[in-house]
Formats: sequence, structure tokens, C-alpha cells
Amino acid sequence: MTGTTAVAGPPRPAPVAPRGARQALGLILVGSTGIQLSSAFAAGLFDSLGPLSVSSLRMAMAALILCALFRPRLRGRTRGQWTSIAVYGVAMAAMNLCLYSAVDRIPLGVAVTLEFLGPCAVAFLASRRCREGLCALAAFAGVLLISGPGGYFSAAGYAFGLGAAAFFALYTVFAERVGKDGTGLSGLALSVAVAAVVSAPFGIGAVGRVSGHQWLVLVAAAVVGVAIPYAVDTIAARVSSARVVGTLFSIDPVMGSLAGLLVLGEHIGWTAVVGIVVVAVAGAAVVWPAEASNEAGGPLADAPGTVRP
Repeated sequence: MTGTTAVAGPPRPAPVAPRGARQALGLILVGSTGIQLSSAFAAGLFDSLGPLSVSSLRMAMAALILCALFRPRLRGRTRGQWTSIAVYGVAMAAMNLCLYSAVDRIPLGVAVTLEFLGPCAVAFLASRRCREGLCALAAFAGVLLISGPGGYFSAAGYAFGLGAAAFFALYTVFAERVGKDGTGLSGLALSVAVAAVVSAPFGIGAVGRVSGHQWLVLVAAAVVGVAIPYAVDTIAARVSSARVVGTLFSIDPVMGSLAGLLVLGEHIGWTAVVGIVVVAVAGAAVVWPAEASNEAGGPLADAPGTVRP
């Protein structure tokens, strides 16, 4: 026998196309800004309606808007697609209920920092290279700095924040599944409808107490804080992956801290400023190496299974 026989190794997972990573970064920026600003403004309704009612009514408004826009079909979906839609919706509802309960007890920036531990864990556990794992760990260190030593502490607030983190991790994983399984934004609309049904018991009793001005705030929060962000999250997960999106969600604590400062007057110390820089660098580090690989003519540009421009 002449020549040599190449021994095939295990298949390597296809990397995310650089343009997809850049698109995901821009989409997550838009979504994070909307979510944190709407959460800050919605916090003004907590005293009169309660955090759980605000979360529930906001989700109901978002479900009506998205279903009217995308008119999702109910037939023709596989059992797997329905499972992803349902789990995505339950994760949305539980994540929002826990987060709003946390924000009612601790500063917004701290609550969002705790919540980010969920997608940070997803990014770390799904990392395929040392660099990716280090980026997730750096983002985790950054959010700890944003919380700051000697800050506010509430056992219930931290418990709800960690509960939001667990469901945010689930949300991150199923954002990718719904985004890539062919259901698209119509599947998202159904997931938000599921979330509205799950959280409905917490908001029905407050409907009669909502004033005209408060309805306007709830509708604005539904559009800016649910409909747009969840749509762009789903698209971001479709053009990249749960790992990339999970790391880019490190933007959330940054936006939460800024929204807390600008809208709620919550002070940001120097350690939080350092944390913001660390988080921003960690998120950017996910995108830049992929872009450099493509520009150098590396295997990323034509790797099978990547998202094409």
C-alpha cells in the first residue's frame, strides 16, 4: 500500500460566522437598552400595582401586540417545536416575575447583575475554547464589580435575583432553539402568549386599579421591554448561538446600572465603572477574533454550517 492514510478525528463544531456575531452584538445592545429602561420606568408602578401585577400585565400587552403582528399559525408544528415554544414562554414568565420581585427589593443594577449569572453560566459551560471560557469568566468578574462590595443586601431580593438567573439561563438556551427550528418570530409570538397565560393569575386582580396613564406606561413597557427585545434576542440567537448570546448578555448589567443611575437615581461607584469596562471588553472579545479570522481567510469564512452573510 502506498501513501498514508489520514485518521479522521472527531468532527469539530462549526464556528459562528463573524457577521452573525456582529449582528448579534448590535441586536443584543438594542434589546438590552429597551429591557433595562422599561424596567426602570415600570418600577414606578410597583407601589400602586405591585411588581408581579406589572410584570403580568406588561407580558399580556406584549402577547397581544406580537400575535397581532405575526398572526402565528397553530397547525403544522412538530411536537419538538411546541415543546421549545412552551419552555421558552415559561422561562420568560418566570424570569420576569422573579426579576421584578428582585427589583422591588434591591437596586436594578444589582438585580440584573444577579440575573446575568444564568446566561454567563450557559456561555461558560458551552465554551469550546479556552479563550471563550475566559471571556465568560471575565464577564462574570465584571458583574461582581458592578454589584460592588458592601452594597445593598436583601435575602429575598437576592433569592429572586438568583431565581431570575436560573430562568434566564433556560431562556438563553431556548432562544436559540426557537430561533433556529423554523418557527421564527411567529414562534416567539406564541412563546410570549404562553408567558402571558402563565403570569396571568398575578395580574388579573389588578386590572380594575390601572389608570389611563398607567395603561400607557404598560403598553410602552410591553413594546420597548418585551416585544422588541425578545424579538431581537431570538434573531440574535438564530444568527449566532446560545454561547455567543449568553456572553453578549453581559451588556445587561451595564445597561441596568446606567438605567438605575439615570432613571432611579441609584449611585454607581468606581468599582462598578471598572466592572462596566471589564464586561464591555469581554463581550467585544467574542466578536473581534471571529472577524479577524475571516479577514485572514481562515476556515471560518467557508466552514459548513455557518451563517452566511
